[in-house]
Amino acid sequence: MMLRMGSPAPSIKVEDWLRGEPLANFQPGRVYIVEFWATWCELCVAEVLDLMRLQEKYKDGGLEIVGVAADEDATTAVEARTKLDAWLIEKCPNLNYRIAFDFTGKMNRLWREPRFSAGIPTSFVVDRDGQIAFIGHPGQLDEILPKVLNGSWRTSDKGKAADTERIARSESMAREQALKKPIDDRFWAAVKLEDWKTALWAIEEGIALMPDDINFRLAHAHLLLHKIEDMWTGLPVMRQLVRDAIENNAEDWMVSALDQLFHPANDHSRLPPAERLAIGKELSEHILALNPPQGDSPKFRSYPAVARCYHENGNNDRAIELVELALTSLDGPEPIPAELKEQHLPDLLQALAKYRGAKTCCGALFAAAQNIFPKVPKRGRPRKKDKKG
Repeated sequence: MMLRMGSPAPSIKVEDWLRGEPLANFQPGRVYIVEFWATWCELCVAEVLDLMRLQEKYKDGGLEIVGVAADEDATTAVEARTKLDAWLIEKCPNLNYRIAFDFTGKMNRLWREPRFSAGIPTSFVVDRDGQIAFIGHPGQLDEILPKVLNGSWRTSDKGKAADTERIARSESMAREQALKKPIDDRFWAAVKLEDWKTALWAIEEGIALMPDDINFRLAHAHLLLHKIEDMWTGLPVMRQLVRDAIENNAEDWMVSALDQLFHPANDHSRLPPAERLAIGKELSEHILALNPPQGDSPKFRSYPAVARCYHENGNNDRAIELVELALTSLDGPEPIPAELKEQHLPDLLQALAKYRGAKTCCGALFAAAQNIFPKVPKRGRPRKKDKKG
């Protein structure tokens, strides 16, 4: 049965409770957030601090948050539980809400599959009557939660319209995922065997079905340029990807294209040097126009890619400036969660040390001037798991 606003909340069927007292049933008169998350999901980790803030803010109003870890990347339940417990001890020693653990798939079948989408992070808000009041991304909770707590959200026109839109979007995503799954399965089986031609055939089939899918488009360029090394076919594919990224003003597409052209984990020796640098300069200028240095938007995701391009174009001072801006954005007007900062800070320091040609420090962290960068991001390949909410 499809879950929607007004549906009775499903049961809580979990294997274990890693934090907090077990919750057998939803109590009338209280409001619950049931949050599906995983430690590998960057967006989920970033939301933990916000959920802690909401729990503290509304605890006297009857709010209880239940985090459900049902997607850990592990081969056994014991391994998953051990990984989760270690993560919670290190990252969230002062966690103020419950964490449930389920490796059986029951919670996913009860809660997530009936909403048509298996993505995370996902928040389910259960109102004081034990009915679903909201399903969606936790980033929307600041606006919606006060209205659920005062009982006005489920009867509001805005609430009803939002739920209707969510269902239509979820149905569309479910159809898309059903189309993509056999293609992804064939692709990953071929990648495991390093059978790049079969992988290419799978991706080309995917593009024929969904020509605007970013993962298929990037995998297409990556296979041709860096695995099959077919420059004759790959360069036109790359040029079209760049044109579409610029035409759509899509910063994530532009950054991903820069990674194909400049990330040190890829071999660029067969690409025409002048064209590579010219395309990189064009992409960089568009990214900086969309996310200007003087603006408050985060820089730590896109600016490192732009800095690599400027460095290779011989403008090392500009590369240093951009990485410094990326570092500053980690503590911008809206500081990012500590876990996300810890993830990006070492790579930014390493880039800055390389461009400066000297050791660089930030607190207890330091980086030497080595020509070492992290592995290429997985932007150039379809994802094994859907991490979107």
